[in-house]
Amino acid sequence: MRIGHGYDVHRLTAGRPLILGGVEIPWNLGLAGHSDADVLTHAIMDALLGAACLGDIGRHFPDNDDRYLGIDSQILLYKVCGMIREKGYEISNLDATVIAQKPKLAPYLEQMTGTLERTMSLEPGRLNLKATTEERLGFTGRGEGIAAHCVCLIEERDPTA
Repeated sequence: MRIGHGYDVHRLTAGRPLILGGVEIPWNLGLAGHSDADVLTHAIMDALLGAACLGDIGRHFPDNDDRYLGIDSQILLYKVCGMIREKGYEISNLDATVIAQKPKLAPYLEQMTGTLERTMSLEPGRLNLKATTEERLGFTGRGEGIAAHCVCLIEERDPTA
């Protein structure tokens, strides 16, 4: 069994949709970034890549490569899951937290969970999502950005299965 940790942060900006966990959240601000800037999905990808000793998302999908300009992060997560499986691992479980003062994310967690489970081909019960604020402290508390953390466990796939 191997453990991985992922972290991502993006600045909030006008004129972009807010995408978290592959779900568009109605909000007047979105996240700035080269791709769709989905901090939750990026943290999940980094956790998975780290657990498998495959580097990070910047190594595989650099932000100076126009192939990834505006790309849906669910496409990248699907590719990362393929890399994990090619290396002989399967995802045991993931636990992720989104840190945002606003908007309130609790109403969207179930939809985000379903979207991410489908992208990763995970059976229900292997992905746990949470959302919290930082009580108006720091850049997330001031509404300047959104951050996400993820920890995951992967294990070697049974070659007989």
